[in-house]
Amino acid sequence: QVQLVESGGGLVQAGGSLRLSCVASGGTFSSYVLGWFRQAPGKEREFVAGIRWTGGFTNVADSVKGRFTISRDNAKNTGYLEMNSLKPEDTAVYYCAAKRSTVAIDRENWYDYWGQGTQVTVSS
Repeated sequence: QVQLVESGGGLVQAGGSLRLSCVASGGTFSSYVLGWFRQAPGKEREFVAGIRWTGGFTNVADSVKGRFTISRDNAKNTGYLEMNSLKPEDTAVYYCAAKRSTVAIDRENWYDYWGQGTQVTVSS
């Protein structure tokens, strides 16, 4: 059973940075893709970024391009979302998700496994 556990969220001032982590277990992740999504209060869950676990493919939403970076550490079975120049509108619960695939697309229903989420709050 694949399990994903996020961490690294918190409260930060606008312009600050956070790094989210997603530790994966219960699978052979070399054949998986990892995605990050977020859901703000009263809004639908939206795609943030995705990466092929073996590398060579990333996909980043236009709304965060140039500020957020997705990466992974194969040896640690951990994915990361580095978030810089944070804005109040980045406030949301951030989720990581995984699917056995070579393509990390931006649809929520593409992914089979989800973490419990971590809260990111950006104050103005």
